[in-house]
Amino acid sequence: MPVAEDDRPGVRAVIIDDHDVVHAGVQAWCAEADPPIHFVGNYLDPLDFVRRYPQATPDVDVVIFDLQIDGNKPSFDTLRTLCRAGHRVVVYSHITADEIILSCLDLGAISYLAKSEGRAHLIEAIHSATADTPYMGPRMARALLNDNAAGRPHLSEREKEVLVAWFQTESKELVGRRLYIAPSTVRTHLQRARAKYAAIGRPAPTKSALLARAIEDGILSLSDLV
Repeated sequence: MPVAEDDRPGVRAVIIDDHDVVHAGVQAWCAEADPPIHFVGNYLDPLDFVRRYPQATPDVDVVIFDLQIDGNKPSFDTLRTLCRAGHRVVVYSHITADEIILSCLDLGAISYLAKSEGRAHLIEAIHSATADTPYMGPRMARALLNDNAAGRPHLSEREKEVLVAWFQTESKELVGRRLYIAPSTVRTHLQRARAKYAAIGRPAPTKSALLARAIEDGILSLSDLV
């Protein structure tokens, strides 16, 4: 026997964002969604959510996650933790760089929505996530199209770690000590990173040029260099 529309179960969602106004706005947008979207948790700090829900639970269907908390660099580590725990994550951020969007999808986010994309896109993304189906908003679609058309630097996690450590230190020897690898291995990772950037038409032959690329792609922020 078909279930009446008004009797369909709602979506249980959680929002993680460091601005109360975003919490209020998203909940207002979703108040009349169909099927209904019920917010069962609101978190300013993602660690509070992780402590309460270290693993996916039937109590939470979808996590709406702001990638950048307190103006820091994109929190890919937190996103990785959420996805590995089995949570369905819709990243909801003001950042629209293709590399950031694609990195989030690589880490396991179901969808990526820019905060500028509006109510209808967010509601569709939340509903689609409950079925583990990616919803493709305009920014996500553009990033995937550009990725297929022009390619991007698929830097490994180790390559990113080496880049960050190199920008924060004075020599490859110091990077090696910090990461417990040989200076020759540091050079190899840097050469690979440069080769990947050159292969997609974004060469970075100097340290300053490579730093600029890393900042553009959200690998680190200027505050990491202080």
